[in-house]
Amino acid sequence: MREGGAGSGLPQMSEKEMFERLLSEDEIRGKDEPEVASNIGDQMIHMGLRPLSRTIRSRIRDICSRVPANNVILVGGGIGHLSAWLFDMWHSDQLEENIVTKPKSFTIIEEGGKFSIIINRLISRYDADSWAKVIVKPWPEIVAESSSWFASNAASSDATPFLSIPLPVDLMVIDLPEDERIDALNSSFELLSPGGIIIILEPEVPTGDVGELESGKDMSKAQEKVSRFNRWISSVRSFSQDNSLGFVELTGGTLVVLRRSI
Repeated sequence: MREGGAGSGLPQMSEKEMFERLLSEDEIRGKDEPEVASNIGDQMIHMGLRPLSRTIRSRIRDICSRVPANNVILVGGGIGHLSAWLFDMWHSDQLEENIVTKPKSFTIIEEGGKFSIIINRLISRYDADSWAKVIVKPWPEIVAESSSWFASNAASSDATPFLSIPLPVDLMVIDLPEDERIDALNSSFELLSPGGIIIILEPEVPTGDVGELESGKDMSKAQEKVSRFNRWISSVRSFSQDNSLGFVELTGGTLVVLRRSI
């Protein structure tokens, strides 16, 4: 990894140093929102949609700028708000000491057909049609398709022209509602390349007494939150046994980076 920019070498430094540099803020870029992303953010507010905090959006961009990735996946494209931050980072002229190399492929997964139309316009706006695309399909279907291919082609190095997404995945950002996030995370580990990275927002930490779950009754919203967080803890604990991860607390939540060991 180059100082402050992209490049090869993340595995060549100590794990502690790698995560410190990977998760740190890029002070050169700052937190100013790109114009296109700002316009999309205004549109989200009019639509009653809740965007990620600006601090989280800018930090995801900073992390992505440091990861040398051929295949990048964004799970949960929405109307393109976070995508616009990433496109701006890959498209803009960078300072010489802060060079960023765009990926060979950037695939945005968005189940909503109407939202995908907006994302396609965004792709055209950044002249990224040759290396970026949006797929209108539920993520579980894509994972099932990809897992089947892996199972039947474990020893093959052939390209995957018949799959929805290029495999393996070097960098994945999961930006889904909280009740979908953990399942998406658990199903995505096996799609990562050695050294591949997943960026995800930690579920909200439950607080207060939620009471005992009564037999025959549905869980309350508070109990669902506790159950979801317990599943999250179990997932990251299981992943960390053979892999590595790092956390950074930001305004609006805790961002987590999980890295598959080589």
